Amino acid sequence: MHKLFLFLARYSIVGLFLLLEIASFALFVGNGRYAGSVFFSSSNALIAGLYSVSGRVTDFFKLRSNNEGLSGENARLKERIAVLENELALVRAGLPDTTRFVQPEQEVAYIPARIIHNTTNRVRNYITLNRGASDGLRPDMGVVGPEGVVGIVQTTSDRFATVISLLNPLIQVNCKIKRNNYFGPLGWDGLDYRYAQLTDIPRHVDLYIGDTIVTSGLTTTFPEGIPVGVIENFTCDEGDAFYHIQVRLATDFRRISNVQVIDYKNRDEQEALESSLPM
Repeated sequence: MHKLFLFLARYSIVGLFLLLEIASFALFVGNGRYAGSVFFSSSNALIAGLYSVSGRVTDFFKLRSNNEGLSGENARLKERIAVLENELALVRAGLPDTTRFVQPEQEVAYIPARIIHNTTNRVRNYITLNRGASDGLRPDMGVVGPEGVVGIVQTTSDRFATVISLLNPLIQVNCKIKRNNYFGPLGWDGLDYRYAQLTDIPRHVDLYIGDTIVTSGLTTTFPEGIPVGVIENFTCDEGDAFYHIQVRLATDFRRISNVQVIDYKNRDEQEALESSLPM
């Protein structure tokens, strides 16, 4: 208590000065219409600015939960699209009751996940997801993002999974040119994270810059029609039977954060049947 009195005595002049300043400012603002209007306008602008900053900070911290919610919604919408595409194909085929017929290759589910680790500057790049075997993930499942193909699940633990990124020469994705359905494998050459190379397209095929490349649906990893990229450039040397095609990838691997993992329901049955064929 004694120290408090000493503090007040030492700074009493400063306190009195501040009190008189506040009182004079209040009298000035209260008795002058112009001064009062300027003061209140300025204070309103300041408060509005503080609210705006506070709102932006709050929105920033809500981004993660909002993105995860959108990822889950995208997964549900993709499943619904697969069902509608199946029904549309059956209607076009002339089948009267689409509820009694299901194309097995269209029976897929999408499991939302978030990327918690990602590399893009290595020769072999990998991604880690915050979902694992307990969420239904298993090796060889396809992984897609909002823009297109991302990679293939390699290993899983109970709560996590590693993904071989499309930016990894260890995998190739079977793709096709959307305009004419010519298909071939697409892989990464380890150079630029924005581009991959499509091969095995015969030189007699007409190609155009900007042609859309999508998944072919000829494997159990990805359904047909998922975006992969667009043709950026192509060449065909004298004597070559196939094009050298550079594809600008649809997915920006340095920005992606939320993905969906594709669960093809009939994969085991299809692969078991195909493995029984004589080599």
